[in-house]
Amino acid sequence: MSTPTSPQAVVTPPRTGRAPVVAEAGHPRRWSIMTVLGAVAFMAQLDFFVVNVALDGIGQSFPGTSVASVSWVLSAYAIVFAAVLVPAGRIADQWGRKKMLLSGVALFTLTSAVAAAGPSLGVLVAARAVQAVGAAMIVPTSLGLIYPSFPKRQHTLVVGLWAGVGAIAASAGPPVGGLLVTLDWRWIFLINVPVGIATLLAGALLLPEVRQPKGAAVPDPASTLALLLAVSLLVLATVQGTGWGWTNIRTVALFAGAVLAGAATVERTLRAKAPVIEKQLFGRAFTAATVALFLFSVGFAIVLLGTALFMQEVWHFSPLRAGVSIAPAPLASIPFAMNAGLLQSRFGRTAPAVTGTLAMALAAGYWLATVHTTPDYWGAMFPGLILVGLAGGLAWAPLFAAAGTLAPERATTGSAVLNMSRQIGSAVGVALLVALTPQATTTGFDRAWSVQAGAGIAAAAALLALRPRRTP
Repeated sequence: MSTPTSPQAVVTPPRTGRAPVVAEAGHPRRWSIMTVLGAVAFMAQLDFFVVNVALDGIGQSFPGTSVASVSWVLSAYAIVFAAVLVPAGRIADQWGRKKMLLSGVALFTLTSAVAAAGPSLGVLVAARAVQAVGAAMIVPTSLGLIYPSFPKRQHTLVVGLWAGVGAIAASAGPPVGGLLVTLDWRWIFLINVPVGIATLLAGALLLPEVRQPKGAAVPDPASTLALLLAVSLLVLATVQGTGWGWTNIRTVALFAGAVLAGAATVERTLRAKAPVIEKQLFGRAFTAATVALFLFSVGFAIVLLGTALFMQEVWHFSPLRAGVSIAPAPLASIPFAMNAGLLQSRFGRTAPAVTGTLAMALAAGYWLATVHTTPDYWGAMFPGLILVGLAGGLAWAPLFAAAGTLAPERATTGSAVLNMSRQIGSAVGVALLVALTPQATTTGFDRAWSVQAGAGIAAAAALLALRPRRTP
């Protein structure tokens, strides 16, 4: 039995013998559903950041490999994840969001096991690329399943919680990775296996199915292919540019190809009957969040990787000590992230997000003034990390909650676009960090922190310039 939730979406409850879902009241097991969806989203997003501190250990396990080769463990995941997010979101609406999410969890779990057992660097990189497909199937679809499970009056609260989980996952990556890598780098992948199996079983029992009705238009293949090419070429050029050189013919060709494919994507968005990214998504609030997420992610990637590298390479901290030293950032973000819905109800989306983006810029300014070659964690690094925690806790949730301004049938695609913007921004941030710190010196990191500050200020400016004329 199915119950319509919108003209374009149909919800089918799990076979539990219960009455059909009542949209006004929400699913009777909605908080259990929220727990499952939060867990899989946390697992998928954590894995993007947790590998950063493990690259040295991975390189040591495969003698004779270069730093550039090992970096593909990160790059392969970043490229595929960013490219597949939006097509996966649109396919989920056609095929069924529950089917897409559970298939993504199964794929992510299987490839995590392959990565953990990887006998060679090539197998590890290939596993990471396929793992990223699973993550792209999970992240936007998890938000697309939240909306039909909760009454509209709770959407702000639960989207804030979902986005808060992502914020904590991003900030927790380095400390969790630092802890696990002391055992063996393979544990950063192996730990996904029991979590994946548990959430797969719970999801099969609890999650309702949500899809567009039969006969809904299939996403335009040309716009889907153009988007895949645009994002893949852009991220590939970004991550390879630091090694090849920004004026190298290969780098220039990739950027040129990305521009052409991007132009084709825009053309199909404006003209196709059912483009993979619909132009109706881009109202002022959603556009502001998309732009701000890109800029904020540039700075946040510099924070997450830059602080870990600085403490290891300049202050000579061990990976474990560096990871634990970063832990105050995610801990400081938790109370703000978990109360994102209340903050949005009280102050709207714009004010908390602007405060968060400026807090990231302020953290960079503090480090520029206080961090030097001589280690001074508590006086120099720690206060900035608290500001970073404040930034993540305040900014991520309202930026991702912009998907809540869309019609329910577009929530999955909207979430995918927002996540794509974040992933591209993260790739750009990592590339800028690598380009600005060719040697592990405070001068190089000062340049990176200056970019971090600029990214935070630019994100705040975008939010203020594009804010809705009437605050929701």
